[in-house]
Amino acid sequence: MVTKQQLKGLPEDADLRRADSLAREIFSDVANKWALLIIEALGDRTLRFSELRNEVEGVSHKMLTQNLRMLERNGLVDRRVHPTVPPRVEYTLTEPGRALRTTVDAICGWTHQYLGHIEDARHRFGA
Repeated sequence: MVTKQQLKGLPEDADLRRADSLAREIFSDVANKWALLIIEALGDRTLRFSELRNEVEGVSHKMLTQNLRMLERNGLVDRRVHPTVPPRVEYTLTEPGRALRTTVDAICGWTHQYLGHIEDARHRFGA
Protein backbone atom coordinates (compact mmCIF):
# COMPACT_ATOMS: atom_id res chain seq x y z
CA MET A 1 0.00 0.00 0.00
CA VAL A 2 1.12 3.53 -0.68
CA THR A 3 2.05 5.75 2.27
CA LYS A 4 0.70 9.25 2.83
CA GLN A 5 4.15 10.61 1.99
CA GLN A 6 4.08 8.86 -1.40
CA LEU A 7 0.64 10.33 -2.10
CA LYS A 8 1.79 13.86 -1.33
CA GLY A 9 0.98 16.08 -4.29
CA LEU A 10 -1.44 13.58 -5.84
CA PRO A 11 -5.20 14.17 -5.94
CA GLU A 12 -7.29 12.70 -3.10
CA ASP A 13 -8.84 10.34 -5.66
CA ALA A 14 -5.47 8.54 -5.91
CA ASP A 15 -5.65 7.24 -2.31
CA LEU A 16 -6.71 3.56 -2.31
CA ARG A 17 -7.32 3.76 1.43
CA ARG A 18 -10.20 6.17 0.97
CA ALA A 19 -13.50 4.37 0.39
CA ASP A 20 -14.78 7.15 -1.88
CA SER A 21 -11.66 7.49 -4.05
CA LEU A 22 -11.57 6.86 -7.78
CA ALA A 23 -8.46 4.72 -7.26
CA ARG A 24 -10.42 2.42 -4.91
CA GLU A 25 -13.26 2.17 -7.43
CA ILE A 26 -10.85 1.26 -10.25
CA PHE A 27 -9.05 -1.22 -8.00
CA SER A 28 -12.37 -2.82 -7.08
CA ASP A 29 -13.36 -3.04 -10.75
CA VAL A 30 -10.22 -4.73 -12.05
CA ALA A 31 -9.32 -6.85 -9.01
CA ASN A 32 -11.90 -9.55 -9.62
CA LYS A 33 -11.28 -13.00 -11.03
CA TRP A 34 -13.26 -12.51 -14.24
CA ALA A 35 -11.57 -9.22 -15.14
CA LEU A 36 -8.13 -10.70 -14.49
CA LEU A 37 -8.93 -13.83 -16.51
CA ILE A 38 -10.32 -11.76 -19.40
CA ILE A 39 -7.19 -9.59 -19.46
CA GLU A 40 -5.01 -12.71 -19.44
CA ALA A 41 -7.10 -14.36 -22.18
CA LEU A 42 -6.95 -11.33 -24.46
CA GLY A 43 -3.20 -10.89 -24.06
CA ASP A 44 -1.87 -9.55 -27.36
CA ARG A 45 -4.80 -10.90 -29.33
CA THR A 46 -8.08 -9.56 -30.63
CA LEU A 47 -10.95 -11.91 -29.82
CA ARG A 48 -14.66 -12.10 -30.44
CA PHE A 49 -17.11 -12.54 -27.56
CA SER A 50 -17.59 -16.26 -28.24
CA GLU A 51 -13.83 -16.80 -28.45
CA LEU A 52 -13.35 -15.06 -25.11
CA ARG A 53 -16.10 -17.15 -23.55
CA ASN A 54 -14.33 -20.29 -24.75
CA GLU A 55 -11.00 -19.03 -23.38
CA VAL A 56 -12.36 -18.18 -19.93
CA GLU A 57 -13.86 -21.46 -18.80
CA GLY A 58 -16.80 -21.13 -16.43
CA VAL A 59 -17.69 -17.50 -17.13
CA SER A 60 -21.37 -16.94 -17.82
CA HIS A 61 -22.62 -14.82 -20.70
CA LYS A 62 -23.83 -12.23 -18.18
CA MET A 63 -20.54 -12.01 -16.24
CA LEU A 64 -18.47 -11.81 -19.43
CA THR A 65 -20.71 -9.02 -20.74
CA GLN A 66 -20.59 -7.08 -17.45
CA ASN A 67 -16.82 -7.37 -17.14
CA LEU A 68 -16.14 -6.46 -20.76
CA ARG A 69 -18.32 -3.36 -20.35
CA MET A 70 -16.52 -2.42 -17.13
CA LEU A 71 -13.09 -2.94 -18.74
CA GLU A 72 -14.17 -0.85 -21.74
CA ARG A 73 -15.57 1.90 -19.46
CA ASN A 74 -12.23 2.03 -17.64
CA GLY A 75 -10.33 2.29 -20.92
CA LEU A 76 -8.63 -1.11 -20.61
CA VAL A 77 -10.41 -2.86 -23.47
CA ASP A 78 -11.31 -1.57 -26.91
CA ARG A 79 -14.56 -2.86 -28.40
CA ARG A 80 -14.79 -2.73 -32.18
CA VAL A 81 -18.06 -3.41 -34.00
CA HIS A 82 -17.74 -4.33 -37.67
CA PRO A 83 -20.73 -3.35 -39.85
CA THR A 84 -21.62 -6.83 -41.02
CA VAL A 85 -24.77 -8.92 -40.74
CA PRO A 86 -24.76 -10.17 -38.09
CA PRO A 87 -22.46 -7.57 -36.51
CA ARG A 88 -18.97 -8.82 -35.68
CA VAL A 89 -17.70 -7.48 -32.35
CA GLU A 90 -14.05 -7.80 -31.36
CA TYR A 91 -12.20 -6.97 -28.16
CA THR A 92 -8.56 -6.04 -27.67
CA LEU A 93 -6.54 -4.59 -24.81
CA THR A 94 -5.67 -0.89 -24.96
CA GLU A 95 -2.26 0.42 -23.91
CA PRO A 96 -3.31 0.72 -20.23
CA GLY A 97 -4.86 -2.75 -20.49
CA ARG A 98 -1.60 -4.17 -21.82
CA ALA A 99 0.27 -2.47 -18.98
CA LEU A 100 -2.11 -4.05 -16.47
CA ARG A 101 -1.57 -7.40 -18.17
CA THR A 102 2.05 -7.30 -17.00
CA THR A 103 0.75 -7.32 -13.42
CA VAL A 104 -1.80 -10.03 -14.23
CA ASP A 105 1.00 -12.14 -15.74
CA ALA A 106 2.96 -11.70 -12.51
CA ILE A 107 -0.05 -12.82 -10.46
CA CYS A 108 -0.43 -15.87 -12.72
CA GLY A 109 3.28 -16.65 -12.32
CA TRP A 110 3.00 -16.32 -8.54
CA THR A 111 0.01 -18.67 -8.56
CA HIS A 112 1.93 -21.29 -10.54
CA GLN A 113 5.03 -20.90 -8.37
CA TYR A 114 3.19 -21.32 -5.06
CA LEU A 115 0.38 -23.65 -6.10
CA GLY A 116 1.90 -26.65 -4.30
CA HIS A 117 2.65 -24.62 -1.18
CA ILE A 118 -0.91 -23.28 -1.01
CA GLU A 119 -2.36 -26.72 -1.69
CA ASP A 120 -0.30 -28.16 1.20
CA ALA A 121 -1.41 -25.33 3.52
CA ARG A 122 -5.05 -25.96 2.63
CA HIS A 123 -4.66 -29.66 3.42
CA ARG A 124 -3.11 -28.83 6.79
CA PHE A 125 -5.93 -26.39 7.47
CA GLY A 126 -8.51 -29.02 6.60
CA ALA A 127 -9.95 -27.40 3.51
